[in-house]
Amino acid sequence: MNEASGPPHDEAAEDGPRRTGPARAAGPVGDASGQAPVSAGRPGSGERRLHPVTPLRRAWAPVALLAGWALHDPGSAYRHVSDLATSTLLLGLGVLLPAAALYGFLSWWVTHFSVTDTELRIRTGVLFRRTAHIRLDRLQAVDVTQPLLARFLGVAKLKMDVIGTSSKDELAYLGEPDARALRAELLARAAGFAPETAGEVGEAPVRRLVRVAPRMLAVSLLLTATTWLSLVGALIVPGFLWFATHNLWTVLAAGLPLLGAAGATSAGRFVREYDWTLGESPDGLRLDHGLLDRSHETVPPGRVQTVRVVEPWLWRRLGWVRVELDVAGSQNGVLLPVADRATAREIISRVLAGAEVPEEFLPPPGRAAWCVPAWWRGYGLAVTDRLFAARHGLFHRTVALVPHAKVQSVRLEQGPWQRHQGVADLHVDTGASKTVTAHLRDATEAAALLREQADRSRTSRRTAHPDRWMTGPGAGAEEGNGGGTGAVPSPG
Repeated sequence: MNEASGPPHDEAAEDGPRRTGPARAAGPVGDASGQAPVSAGRPGSGERRLHPVTPLRRAWAPVALLAGWALHDPGSAYRHVSDLATSTLLLGLGVLLPAAALYGFLSWWVTHFSVTDTELRIRTGVLFRRTAHIRLDRLQAVDVTQPLLARFLGVAKLKMDVIGTSSKDELAYLGEPDARALRAELLARAAGFAPETAGEVGEAPVRRLVRVAPRMLAVSLLLTATTWLSLVGALIVPGFLWFATHNLWTVLAAGLPLLGAAGATSAGRFVREYDWTLGESPDGLRLDHGLLDRSHETVPPGRVQTVRVVEPWLWRRLGWVRVELDVAGSQNGVLLPVADRATAREIISRVLAGAEVPEEFLPPPGRAAWCVPAWWRGYGLAVTDRLFAARHGLFHRTVALVPHAKVQSVRLEQGPWQRHQGVADLHVDTGASKTVTAHLRDATEAAALLREQADRSRTSRRTAHPDRWMTGPGAGAEEGNGGGTGAVPSPG
């Protein structure tokens, strides 16, 4: 029953040190409550409501409740509906539809949001009031998303990644220009701009780096083993059931869901990753994608903990890879759905502040074959002055790259059989609650790496430059479609 989803953020519960942004511009900063002076016509002044089409979204809640009950117990729902006269059904609809419309209107009417010097406040709730306090200095990313119907209506959702939360807070819906203006204002205030100037900063300029062609994306999905394994399963299982039962309904009941799942696996990815565009801006990397639901996401600077280069077996001859991310406190998991190796290396170098992907990896000792026959040949390790890189996978190869400054802890594990063979696994934990493992290293080498990696991580954290909003490498980027110095050509 709330417009703003996600857990409320109690400012009193988050009394840790705040990050220091760039110096604020001189000028009035509001009263003692932290509320900026109201200025008519300027985004962010006073409390505001969501877009007027929002009641249409909320009005479906009572209808969805009844639909959920009917799907949960369809037999009982059918009996109850059959027992009702036509006049009773019409009367029920005559009561339900106005009640749903009233609920949608009330939920919109009582929902307000405002931006102060230090936080975004969202007040919502028809029966139970709820106020969310989202501290601006804890914002990691602000994304604009547009489901299909929202694109036709000219509205958008604003989703916010906040440190310490597992889900995104959102404002749904705002007019698309208002959503972009509010996004720019929130990022400007998070960067430390004064309230009276934050609304004038505007959208950060974006320079396009890569655009994945739809044809290249479609071919990459067709060359993914998961697609073909799903199709094979959808054909083999119904055939086996036909020979076992000779019952057409049993075959259809099992085959149709499998066939649908096989198609949805590839079709769903194509719809989500269609027209994937990667851009660079002062507030991070911009990801725009989606065929039906259009998403505009941001990967904030300094929050990338691990970069993974995934190379399926069928892609190797074409020289294609997929680049994935682990971002602290965020669900952004894909940087490039498919790209050639040269483009991927250039983009990774930008994300990791100039670090290069290692070319050579040291394999485990030959005795590792007694622990993991055959598959041990896919393991490898490379340590540079900037990165800890581990490789695994014989056919579906993955290389995980962790900057030394992002390593939170290092662990060495050795089972009884590994101890007998003189090998051990070295685990590197990152701030995204993920682990990168160098498998089956020589035990003496692993013990030395354990000490050296701890020292490298401490040194890198001391010398690393702080990453702040509006001060990233794209600060001088100009709006464009890939032009300008340093632009990466679009793959495909």
